[in-house]
Amino acid sequence: MGVWQLASVLVGQELLVPAPAVVGATLLGMAATPGFWAVTGWSLLRILAGFIAGVVAGCGAAALTTRFRLVDAVLSPALRVVRAAPVASFVILALVWIPTGRLPAFIAFTMVVPVVWDTVAEGLRRQDRALLELATVFRFGWWQTVRRVRIPSLLPYLSTAAATGMGLAWKSGIAAEVIARPPLSIGGQLQDAKVYLDTPAVFAWTITAVALSLALERLLRRLLGRWNGPAPERLEPAGGPGDARP
Repeated sequence: MGVWQLASVLVGQELLVPAPAVVGATLLGMAATPGFWAVTGWSLLRILAGFIAGVVAGCGAAALTTRFRLVDAVLSPALRVVRAAPVASFVILALVWIPTGRLPAFIAFTMVVPVVWDTVAEGLRRQDRALLELATVFRFGWWQTVRRVRIPSLLPYLSTAAATGMGLAWKSGIAAEVIARPPLSIGGQLQDAKVYLDTPAVFAWTITAVALSLALERLLRRLLGRWNGPAPERLEPAGGPGDARP
């Protein structure tokens, strides 16, 4: 804040670097209107929809590519291309096929899938084979093996992928909103503020986007940490502790 205030004083042009007090007053003024909450709410819904769909699809792609070589040969190169491609390119291409209201969710989805796929696939490859063999010896069913062995060992990888994906989803989703300008969107408001040379509003909407991104990432980490919090269950044979055989 001190550096920001100093830069504002040295530049001396509110159009270029508005003072923190000016931006704060602008943000408070916007937050007092119902339109502000409608805009942030719709942006939040779009980006969360793309994020959740991306996590589900990424986990499914990781399971398939680590299980089937043919799927890995077909899907992995495509996901690597998606991960390397610029967001702006996807936005411009997708504008041809997808309505502007759904575009931010789609862009968030495409950015999240490769990250989740890569990290979760690495977790699947590094799973402890001894525990899986122990589950087989103890006659665990498929669901018991998934619930008591696979999911607990994958949670650290999923937590990392989800936290990284949340940041990417938010940044790419806002960028898509800036280009596509769907109704009631933070990106659309940023573009309008830039067109009208309302620099304090540009700063205020940027602060809003950053604050929402950090809050969502922190909430996600807490939820995953709570899920991963309890100690793993002790493996016991299907018929009870006394049924184990050497």
